[in-house]
Amino acid sequence: MRKFTKTTLLMLLFVGALNTVSAQKERSEIEDKYKWDVTDLYASDAIWNETLDQMAEKMNSISSYQGKIGTSAADMLSFMTFSDELMKEGYQLYIYASLKSDWDLRDQENMQRVKKIREVFINYSQKASFVSPEMAAIPEEIIQKFLKEEPKLEIYRMQLEDISRMKMHTLSALEEAIMAKTGMITGAANSAFSVFSNAEMPWENVTLSDGKEIELNRTTFSVQRASANRADRQKVTKVYWDNYKRFEGTYGELLNGNVKVDIFGAKSRNYTSALESSLKPNNIPVEVYHSLVENVNNNLPTFHRYLAIKKRMLGVDTLMYSDLYAPTVKGVELKYSYEEAQDLILTSLKPLGKEYTSVVKEAFDKRWIDVYPNTGKRSGAYSNGGAYDVHPYILMNYTDQYNEVSTLTHELGHTMHSYYSNKNQPFATANYATFVAEVASTFNEVLLNDMMQKKLKDDDMRLSLLMSMLDGFKGTLFRQTQFAEFELAIHEQAEKGVPLTGQSLTKLYGDITRKYYGHEEGVCKVEDNIAIEWAAIPHFYMSFYVYQYSTSFVASQALASKVLAGEKGAKERYMEFISAGGSDFPIEILKTAGVDMTQSEPFEKTIEAMNGIMDEIEAILDKKK
Repeated sequence: MRKFTKTTLLMLLFVGALNTVSAQKERSEIEDKYKWDVTDLYASDAIWNETLDQMAEKMNSISSYQGKIGTSAADMLSFMTFSDELMKEGYQLYIYASLKSDWDLRDQENMQRVKKIREVFINYSQKASFVSPEMAAIPEEIIQKFLKEEPKLEIYRMQLEDISRMKMHTLSALEEAIMAKTGMITGAANSAFSVFSNAEMPWENVTLSDGKEIELNRTTFSVQRASANRADRQKVTKVYWDNYKRFEGTYGELLNGNVKVDIFGAKSRNYTSALESSLKPNNIPVEVYHSLVENVNNNLPTFHRYLAIKKRMLGVDTLMYSDLYAPTVKGVELKYSYEEAQDLILTSLKPLGKEYTSVVKEAFDKRWIDVYPNTGKRSGAYSNGGAYDVHPYILMNYTDQYNEVSTLTHELGHTMHSYYSNKNQPFATANYATFVAEVASTFNEVLLNDMMQKKLKDDDMRLSLLMSMLDGFKGTLFRQTQFAEFELAIHEQAEKGVPLTGQSLTKLYGDITRKYYGHEEGVCKVEDNIAIEWAAIPHFYMSFYVYQYSTSFVASQALASKVLAGEKGAKERYMEFISAGGSDFPIEILKTAGVDMTQSEPFEKTIEAMNGIMDEIEAILDKKK
């Protein structure tokens, strides 16, 4: 059965691309058509409160199942159904609260609502602490007997058969009760990080080369770091990260606290490491994680080739880290209004069929998307598909840049994955694993880029697009793996008893960053204060999530190439993939779709595709000499 844990809450909050923008307008200044309609979830706060109270009362019935779950097939079915009904309503309650909180993190009433639903489930976890050990004690032959006796248990077959695989990580009833109580404190570091970084961190002012003084927050930094004026880029990069450096100790303690929570959970449940604790529940071998880091490190020369092209196009003697977001084609800037973005996305998704695009259009038209930044709104972007009986919701902070078009289609990929899984799977198997969570999102990006390549004929426009595509390889494959390497290293250090401080985290992150960007080889000079960048990454509070951006990117490249090539059955297999939910382990679901992530071929094909894009860029540059 599903468990409403810290990991689940984080997944609901943060599924999506790493994209940081911030306030521009007051929410009241934005038209309703660009804002979520949360009445699809609950018509009012009063109805939400009433539903929560009813569910909390129903949760008390959990005690009636103690000692009975394994007595008969009928009792087991009764419990599984009871659990599903609670979780389904609980997800919807939580989503309503979190969406309202996210549109203005300063609103204490909205935040209190989030805390209230969390407390309800923490209390329920304590009451239900007997469930896991009781289920684990049921012999395998009894489970198989029940499955034969009661056909309605079939939808729970994977969950029930998985109990034996996870028995050694299931604790006694008393120990499970204690673990459940830790839910009251384990999310504290993430909550504090979210509030401080999104709502309370002070920002510095900076004067640009044109004499204009601006507050250098997430919004303005994301714009100014891409300035055509190199002096401005370097100045804002220094001021922005120097400001983070002021809070190095605070951010260090927050991340250290989160890592300790991971290690505590892993040790308490008899895992060999926090990494195994994160991967084993979804049957992902830890070798997949290590293989990704190793493969990317072995292919850093390909990444350095990208950086050399960036240097050539910028015409600089020394490429600096602060140059990475600069426009590489002078006088060309791909910008699209939100309405234009909708047209581009709908056109790009046509290879997936009319039914698929009609649902995307419904997302645009029926306020599934909160489009623009407003004061106090959560930064970034995500898709939240946990409301099984309603529809997914997307948070955006749209700024008209092409990368925002790409982010929007990315989040729509998540949304469609959730939509089709919820539509085609019972609640018990609708929730897909995090390992495949980024496949559908990056698949959409591949389709968008393919259409844009065909659409743009002008060399400069094509160069701008091709570099944007390369930036995708850089940001999703190499940068996320760099994050994954850092995350693994800090957990391994902590597991060895090495204290994690803001200073030690900065040093480690700086060393890894300089390695990836070829600092010592003169490929790209990484300024000293870039080493504090770790402090701004919310995904480090999502316990070994980031590596899945990279693995999913690799898988989506392979799947999209098959669909775009018109390979027989490729589209149908892809639609089956996004409809499969969690009906099997993620690696097996991907194998059925046509990609084996335990082999090196998908990664090799991805590097080949990246080199192909660089070949085309260099051919255009050579022609323009």
